[in-house]
Amino acid sequence: MTTLKILAVAAAFLSSGTVPGTGCSKSNTENRSLSVQNASAIPAHTISKDNKIQVALLLDTSNSMDGLIDQAKSRLWNIVNTLTTLKYNGQTPQVEIALYEYGNDGIRDENYIRQVTPLTQDLDLVSEKLFALRTNGGSEYCGAVIRDASNNLNWDGNEKSMKLIYIAGNEPFDQGRINYKDVISKAKNKNIYTNTIFCGSREEGIRDYWQNGAVTGGGKYFNIDSDRKVIYIETPYDIRISECNAKLNDTYIYYGNRGSEYKMKQITQDKNAEVQSVSNLVERTVSKSKKNAYKNEHWDLVDRAEKDAGFIASVQESELPAELKGKSKEEIKKAVAVKSAEREKIQKEIEELSKKRQTYIDGEMKKRGTDADDLGKAIENSIQELAKKNGYSL
Repeated sequence: MTTLKILAVAAAFLSSGTVPGTGCSKSNTENRSLSVQNASAIPAHTISKDNKIQVALLLDTSNSMDGLIDQAKSRLWNIVNTLTTLKYNGQTPQVEIALYEYGNDGIRDENYIRQVTPLTQDLDLVSEKLFALRTNGGSEYCGAVIRDASNNLNWDGNEKSMKLIYIAGNEPFDQGRINYKDVISKAKNKNIYTNTIFCGSREEGIRDYWQNGAVTGGGKYFNIDSDRKVIYIETPYDIRISECNAKLNDTYIYYGNRGSEYKMKQITQDKNAEVQSVSNLVERTVSKSKKNAYKNEHWDLVDRAEKDAGFIASVQESELPAELKGKSKEEIKKAVAVKSAEREKIQKEIEELSKKRQTYIDGEMKKRGTDADDLGKAIENSIQELAKKNGYSL
């Protein structure tokens, strides 16, 4: 595997397609005419209500793990994009992600573990908390953090749901008073698969029981160089996808006491992704176009109305943004329908642009690169293999 292959995740399983004649540039998008009459209903989507794909990321935040955290920041949206390509019986399951940190002396817990986020579709929250992580020397107790994640997260009870734990670190896997074999075996009995990622040589990880942890949990064992910097392939489509991101953000209508705060978080996490690289922002944009992953009904009126058609009739004027205050319920419904239709078009264009982007990346990967894996690639590989075993198609 080459370091450069990592960028393939964002659209690795999307079939080839053609891009519309117009891009998402401001001039093109602003000239689109969306009649209220043609946008009177919220579009329907085929997101499965029966099962989920749930992933818990357990990251070592001790002093030596700055490189791991940086890779996680760079690869969050790769992971999301891999998960969103999976289908079960032709339907796209909902995706939820949880985040834990362990091995940090600053955590006030006897085992130095902390649930950073629960299993959630609020990916802006996951991104916010991930970028806030800081490393500090500590003791790494893998058994303890796996026990907490497998017992305390809200894992789906449907046996069709795919439930995955990924734990990454660089110290012996058997440290601490909690027996990792016991907790991993119990998790597996609940159809929760444990995957291990050792930050160091493959042989050392095997000696330190990381491979045994994965074998016990029915998952995969990987080793990575956590200090290696991620290399991105820039493409001619990155700017256009970024323009689509700006227009996509314009389709969100916040509501509620904290609605404007959540809207600002969306923009802040765009900036965090861009700090890592322009390519990383592009991959976040692709994630935001996936309705089974990026859902914001807790603050966005468009997503909320799609989930609950009667919500607009009951929403209080005090919960609405300034542009909707004083409007009738029918006018609000029409405004939401317009934004919903506009979002649908932008999401489709992002999907088509990402296909051409992937074709370009595939061509570049054939020309260059050296063998190297990182956190994102390790997770991508295991997701693909475990998905097939559990009846999911790519």
